Amino acid sequence: MPRTTITLDYADAQQMIRGAQAAANAIGVAYCIAVVDAGGHLLAFARQDGALIGCVDLAINKARTARLFDRRTDDLGRMAQPGADLYGIEQSNRGDVILIGGGLPVVHNGTVIGAIGASAGTIVEDIAVAEAALTARLVTSA
Repeated sequence: MPRTTITLDYADAQQMIRGAQAAANAIGVAYCIAVVDAGGHLLAFARQDGALIGCVDLAINKARTARLFDRRTDDLGRMAQPGADLYGIEQSNRGDVILIGGGLPVVHNGTVIGAIGASAGTIVEDIAVAEAALTARLVTSA
């Protein structure tokens, strides 16, 4: 029997990117924002004018990391410190695992259906921009 998967769609991703961009504009930092689907594949990406080129891969890999492990990237970072249970995890998945804040899984009815990654500011700002994307999706999904 075929298995069905719930995932973010392009409309969800666009709404999330708009929410993240509004948050980035509010703090005055040009951002790179990535949304991946349930399979961890890039669904949508935006690089605001002036955003650092180095943040492109960071945003995408934060989103992928959050989906690969179904955890916030800042939580994974704490769990991957020397002596912690996940120490060395950043070497997995071709070394594309990012263990700094700004990657968040998107959960619907207890199932991870994708993830968001934001990169350009401080870690606190990256997390806030990613959280704004989640909020934007929730507001439009209701």
